[in-house]
Amino acid sequence: MKRTYLQRDKKKGTYATLLRMTSEVGEMLDAVLRNDLPQIHAEAADVLAWLCSACNLLSVDLEKAFLNKYGNGCPRCCQVPCACKGP
Repeated sequence: MKRTYLQRDKKKGTYATLLRMTSEVGEMLDAVLRNDLPQIHAEAADVLAWLCSACNLLSVDLEKAFLNKYGNGCPRCCQVPCACKGP
């Protein structure tokens, strides 16, 4: 994503990039409500792409951030699968 879109995303800015990601989440929800599996797959890819773009703009190493928080299982109970009760 960085090689492909970083220069364009810098021109767009972080706020616009995050807005686009939010829009893609809405499109994914619409696809889920329609039970349109091919569109769900396409929108999931778009959500991830825009999240990666936002992280690039914010200098967030997404893989490292994810593994730091979830690499050992649930961050609250530290178990796999999660053993937390409730929401």
